Amino acid sequence: MAGAAALTALRAAARECQLAAPSFTDEQAAQGLAVADVLRACFLPPNPASEAQAALQLLQLPAELLSVILSRLDTRDLARLAATCRSLCCDGPTPPPPPRPIGPVETELRRRAEARGLDVGSSLREAATSWVAYLLKRDRRDAQMRQAPLAAGLWHSIFVDKGGRLLTCGQDSVDSAPILGHAVDPAADPNVPREMGSPTPVSSMQDRRIVSVATSNAYCLALGDEGEVYSWGEGACGALGHGDVDARAVPSRIESLSRIERIAVGFNAVSAAVDENGRLFTWGRESFEEEEEDSDGEQTDIRVPSGLGYELDTETDCQLTPRRVDTLSQDRVVGVAFGYGFTLAVTDAGAVFSFGFSREGGLGHGLLVSEVLPRRIEALVETRRRFVAVAAGGFHALVLTEEGELYGWGDEKANGHGRDERTPQRVAALIGQCVKFVNAQFVCSCAVTEKGELFTWGAISVEGNLGHEGPQATPKRVARLSGVKVAAVAMGWTHTLAADVDGVVWAFGQGSALGLGASGPEDSAAAPTPTPIPTLRVRVLNSP
Repeated sequence: MAGAAALTALRAAARECQLAAPSFTDEQAAQGLAVADVLRACFLPPNPASEAQAALQLLQLPAELLSVILSRLDTRDLARLAATCRSLCCDGPTPPPPPRPIGPVETELRRRAEARGLDVGSSLREAATSWVAYLLKRDRRDAQMRQAPLAAGLWHSIFVDKGGRLLTCGQDSVDSAPILGHAVDPAADPNVPREMGSPTPVSSMQDRRIVSVATSNAYCLALGDEGEVYSWGEGACGALGHGDVDARAVPSRIESLSRIERIAVGFNAVSAAVDENGRLFTWGRESFEEEEEDSDGEQTDIRVPSGLGYELDTETDCQLTPRRVDTLSQDRVVGVAFGYGFTLAVTDAGAVFSFGFSREGGLGHGLLVSEVLPRRIEALVETRRRFVAVAAGGFHALVLTEEGELYGWGDEKANGHGRDERTPQRVAALIGQCVKFVNAQFVCSCAVTEKGELFTWGAISVEGNLGHEGPQATPKRVARLSGVKVAAVAMGWTHTLAADVDGVVWAFGQGSALGLGASGPEDSAAAPTPTPIPTLRVRVLNSP
């Protein structure tokens, strides 16, 4: 689809140039021929000679025209150019004055970071030796964090295919609102749950291009390529963000949100969105009741915050529409994750904040004290690391440094240590591995390394959902995915989905949400080993 659109635009541009050709000056004609040579090189089989020739041709273009061409390239192509031509790169650490030369590729990467409001800094991070390599990695990581091509719930899964279509599979609940996103057949028996064994496009969204999805067990969010957000499923406590508590069977746009770049959902009917300016918005349940044992050993019900990041000034405990977390107004949020009643937020400066209900040390502050407002985790400040990603499960949390180091804390079942930790500690089992992606579910977690190796750990809800036999207290590589380079993972309650760099999705665990349909194992409701979903290719971003 993208290739066809590009060719159509190219033909239109060529026709326009043909009409204007008689009025071209000699200089303009020469520039046009140079552009044509570059375009021709794009369609030739890639080889070092042709790429080097194309790079040299680019250098002969006027700076303004070269800037326009580079702005249209993705990170992977910029990386290839930088590796092909030293003059385009002009790379190296910053020497004493006079300042070092900055090549066109670095200039473009800095322009992109500045346009997104990202803090690049004036000096290279520790252990980095190349500005271009650092900026390429950061640009790709930022794009990966903004796009989640798959999500897994209890009995359903959501996908974004390579064309940007929204697809779902699994089972609708008979006890709550439909969650698959497809219009309900009025003639269907309401006591029989609808089931879709294979990923099926959501018909009402076929004219929308989706880039990211998120789901809980009861409702879903989808992010469009123009920054719009859609929600559907159970609407309790305003979790869908439409100003009411009504359920919706098909995706509906949240009108109060625009220019959004990241979305997240939680376990307690809470949702979040981060816009292009790094502003964090949350909505849904403000607090809930939790049992607590008093000094006499008796159980009492207490009211605890659910991680919205603010207190409501009304008698209701529900925020029905997205509201900005004002406490973080001076920070640019780049990532958010929900645990059971608590929230993690990471900023562009590399700081991590937590807020909400503190149980099993999930907030990372060392005390079992809840925090209504965001509070920076001081134990992470002491590491002198810059953090770039967060993940959370029921009562545990994970954070990832820029260098690929993983820290975990909270409940022993899935924090990666095999023991309870109330403050962040580095996950020893992954020392020596460069982690690029983390994800978590209620009692399990996973990490993907730079090499594309998948590690999982935690308690098992069903046999096979970790890709191993039995529970794992600490990270263990999924050996059955040896030879597969994993790019993204989504963990559900009874199944796991792993997308490789080609967009193939491998499903394992149990339940109709596996998406294997009639082409799966004999028992299509179970896949004890990772099995590819037939015909499905999701939208993933490869590392440069």
